[in-house]
Amino acid sequence: MALVKVSKIWMNGKMIPWDDARIHILSHVAHYASSVFEGIRAYDTPRGPAIFRLDEHMERLMHSARIYRMELPFTCDQIRQACLDVVAVNDLKACYLRPLIYRGYENLGVNPFGSPVEVAVAAFPWGKYLGDDALTKGVAVKISSWWRISPNTLPAMAKASANYMNSQLMKMEALVDGYDEAVALDVNGFVSEGSGQNLFAVIKNELVTPPLHNSILAGITRSSVLTLARELGHGVREEVMPRELLYVADEVFLAGTAVEVTPVHSVDRIAVGDGKPGKVTRAIQEAFFAVVRGEQPDRHGWLTPVPQPANAAAAVARRP
Repeated sequence: MALVKVSKIWMNGKMIPWDDARIHILSHVAHYASSVFEGIRAYDTPRGPAIFRLDEHMERLMHSARIYRMELPFTCDQIRQACLDVVAVNDLKACYLRPLIYRGYENLGVNPFGSPVEVAVAAFPWGKYLGDDALTKGVAVKISSWWRISPNTLPAMAKASANYMNSQLMKMEALVDGYDEAVALDVNGFVSEGSGQNLFAVIKNELVTPPLHNSILAGITRSSVLTLARELGHGVREEVMPRELLYVADEVFLAGTAVEVTPVHSVDRIAVGDGKPGKVTRAIQEAFFAVVRGEQPDRHGWLTPVPQPANAAAAVARRP
């Protein structure tokens, strides 16, 4: 999906023009993928733009940086505020946010120590990740020939850029083979996750999803789906899933910041159920969008309102 340019990006404590947000070609991150990040959505609600589960995303970002021994030049609260400011300054409504912590220009070599740790936060409009029809008609997925990273190679718990080289191989293979998305198996041959999404199967009205030890990211949308499913009266099981379970499941869907809640209509060209989004998937999808769009009360405190542009601009002006 092509980027839609906005006015400002927050970079190392300052709001700078979009085109000036640059790094040196010899920055450590450009050679060794030494960065961690978050993908976050803000939604346009009747009360104005609101960021979905901002605090949980900030907590995971801090955990990712800690795992990779990144000593941050900004506090979690400062980066959190930057997320709010960058949405407001650009006068965005529904949008996507990308906070990024990376090692910059100073030294080169596998040893990352000595390279400065820098932080940027961008926000921009972003549509439906898998296409306009994905949410209503579902998508076709394949079991990838590329395994998900094993837990003693790269930490799946960290949302690190390096992990997504694995995801790129999965995604490219799927697209070249005529699918919309891929699902990886873990090192033991059990279902792990998509190229950038968690996965759920529905079996007899009960949700089944792989546990953390199957090399999945602890998804924040995943957590939200688990909560909503329980509230709708569905049982939830986190358990090891053989790939063939996806062939016989009543329903399958993907969950993540980018895809939100997206039905899967086929796996390896085998129709899921009747090949149409199932009633459980639709119910969870409807419950999810009702909350994030402000159509239902925010009973879990998942939405963080964004201040109006004028207030955000004043806040930026007050910064040293």
